[in-house]
Amino acid sequence: MSNKIVVCITGASGAIYGYRLLQVLSSMDFEIDLIVSSSGWVVLKQELDLTKAEILREFPKVRLIPEKDIANPVASGSRLIFYRGVVVAPCSMSTLSHVACGTNQNLIHRVCEVALKERVPLVLLVREAPYSLIHLKNMLEVSQAGAIVMPASPGFYHRPKSLQELVDFVVGKVLDSLRIEHNLYRRWRE
Repeated sequence: MSNKIVVCITGASGAIYGYRLLQVLSSMDFEIDLIVSSSGWVVLKQELDLTKAEILREFPKVRLIPEKDIANPVASGSRLIFYRGVVVAPCSMSTLSHVACGTNQNLIHRVCEVALKERVPLVLLVREAPYSLIHLKNMLEVSQAGAIVMPASPGFYHRPKSLQELVDFVVGKVLDSLRIEHNLYRRWRE
């Protein structure tokens, strides 16, 4: 199975999920194509005090692709089919809406659209509360099209003691959906 993956970070609160996913996948030697929206960079700075330079320094093997690079090879179905999956973590409601409607304002939207048409696993880690009827309809639309809609909601049966354990639970669920083995959380009755 391929060790290539696309990670997208959008402007929803919860940048820690995308950041932790980068840490875990990097430690597993995945080839990561990273696309961060302009709003995603704002949230990374606001919530984690991380800049583009710091991300590139911490993850030197990650291939950072500008969100406006709509002609990038990863936007092509003939290339994306060789990837393990596409993860949008966190996924803003605006990004969800674009994916549900099939509109492309940036490379993140395009990659999601291509993933759906090529049946490449697409995980949308949605981060908003409460959900409006429009949000729910958009989630239904992308789910029916083949995406995995995952709320950024940790479980508590593993009795987490820290914020890191809560984040790891959610990131572990993302990895589970892509059938990537990990030990980020203790499974039910384990």
